[in-house]
Amino acid sequence: MKRFLKQKNFLFKLGIVICIGWVLAALLSPYLVSQDPIAQDMTARFQAPGSGHLLGTDELGRDVFSRVLVGSRVSIAAGLVTVCITIVVGTIYGGIAGYVGGFIDDVMMRIAELINAFPPLILAMVIASALGPSISNSVFAMTIIWWPNYARLMRSLVITLKENEYIVASRVLGASHLRILVKEIVPNALGSLLVMATLDIGNAIVTFSGLSFLGLGTQPPTPEWGSMVSDGVNNMNYWWMSTFPGLAIFSMSIGANFVGDGLRDYLDPKLKNK
Repeated sequence: MKRFLKQKNFLFKLGIVICIGWVLAALLSPYLVSQDPIAQDMTARFQAPGSGHLLGTDELGRDVFSRVLVGSRVSIAAGLVTVCITIVVGTIYGGIAGYVGGFIDDVMMRIAELINAFPPLILAMVIASALGPSISNSVFAMTIIWWPNYARLMRSLVITLKENEYIVASRVLGASHLRILVKEIVPNALGSLLVMATLDIGNAIVTFSGLSFLGLGTQPPTPEWGSMVSDGVNNMNYWWMSTFPGLAIFSMSIGANFVGDGLRDYLDPKLKNK
């Protein structure tokens, strides 16, 4: 822990600051905004950033600053929920496949590879379109395209770990297969899964914003970063409409990647004694 706190990786620290900043902004957004993010004021349409509206207004006179802050609640929550569900599903699936092995392993991993054979974003678009545009359906579509990655990682970790001496000793002492998998193998695999999950949070936010950009995620008038960028694209003369939500997506994504890289360096066994 001491080495973790004393890391000299500037980008890791910057990522922590960015992620914590956005999470706090999402949690406190109802108290930070002074204007209703969905209130329309046609007399204030397309106002440039200024004292009255810090980040300007959109085509309906809605305050962009308020919408970016409130929209962070949807974008960040969607990314976190997707990654949490995905890591649980993938860990269970890959853990069973790797531990059981044999024919069952082959069948289970062929199913995962079948899903991975499709372009991820295209498959997510197809699933979200078939189910209908909504936040929950977009999260479900993203979960479908991502769980095989965690399943493959968990399977490889289980295959490596289950032959270790302490696992063999537990088996000799009469420990059940479920106990070995849950108590011995999964805790030792969490480090790699955590790094992958941290890196995927940024990707999940970008993907969800992309689905919302295409009209498959959040629906008006709910503010969300991707849908805000889409509104801005239709009004390119008013640059602030898409620039600020786009910067929000970029900053949160890059921050999560910085944190993931830092965690990977910390958990790398080759760096433990440095």
